[in-house]
Amino acid sequence: MIKEKITEGFYGCYWHCEGSDAAIMAMLGDDCEDYMAKSAVKWIHKKYGVSVMTLSPAHKDYGHHSMPVERIGNAIEYMRKKGISKFGIVGASTTGMVSLVAASYYPEITLTIALSPSDFIMEGFYRGKRDGFNEWPGENESTLTWQGKQLPFLPYAYRHPEYGQKIKEESKAGGDMVASRKLFDESERLHPVKEEEKIKVERIKGKLLLIGAEDDVLWDTAKYIRRMELRLKEKESGCIPEILVYEHGTHFIFPESLLKTMLPVGSGLFIRLFKAGKEYPLECRKTREDVDMKMSYAINEWKK
Repeated sequence: MIKEKITEGFYGCYWHCEGSDAAIMAMLGDDCEDYMAKSAVKWIHKKYGVSVMTLSPAHKDYGHHSMPVERIGNAIEYMRKKGISKFGIVGASTTGMVSLVAASYYPEITLTIALSPSDFIMEGFYRGKRDGFNEWPGENESTLTWQGKQLPFLPYAYRHPEYGQKIKEESKAGGDMVASRKLFDESERLHPVKEEEKIKVERIKGKLLLIGAEDDVLWDTAKYIRRMELRLKEKESGCIPEILVYEHGTHFIFPESLLKTMLPVGSGLFIRLFKAGKEYPLECRKTREDVDMKMSYAINEWKK
């Protein structure tokens, strides 16, 4: 793999695949060079034969706060100069949300895959060490900005340190590695999502895959996905949506072959970090296999 690291205009690594004019921007992992990001590159190169741009907020910055959406545009321009003419994007969890927002701003993106996304822009959050917690909310700070201005966002129900305490309590009570679904439910109860905070998915072009599971304990992604499905039906849209909502799959609803690339041994044990993964391992695996098949078909059709 030929890698080029870029820190001006955006933070990412471009992994060239010879003979392809298509590239997928992958926001999988906490850093553009970490193990998960490299595993995604290896998986995309081997399975699909297209170039990859791994993107992250900054070097070992595991939070998401005030990131300019323009960074995605800068990455597109960088790859255009490399001969890339077809652009896709994939993200999971918070970056699933980022992928949707980016695709709604850049019509050059004609393949958008969002795993466990929200349908609204979240409030920004920081990660590190603070008063015994590893995550805390920003103060009136969005996850994303556009043209130097904060994009409207759904504010969290709690401030530091209560924010971290609630996540710890919910995770322990449910037997999950991490859980914050009640936090998001309470946030939306106190502040029903406004139109300006919703992601304008109808602006997305090309193929759109929205993928999530009912048993997601970080947030109610199944509800969010269905709201986006309804929005696309109600508004004129230029995308071709495919809605994939499963009963079981956990928040980490990765394609099975990607998970096995990341963890050749013990991939099933990784999902057991969530209670649903322990109780429904076979169902979760069948979900990942189906996601793998559906994603493969969509990406191969997009390549053509």
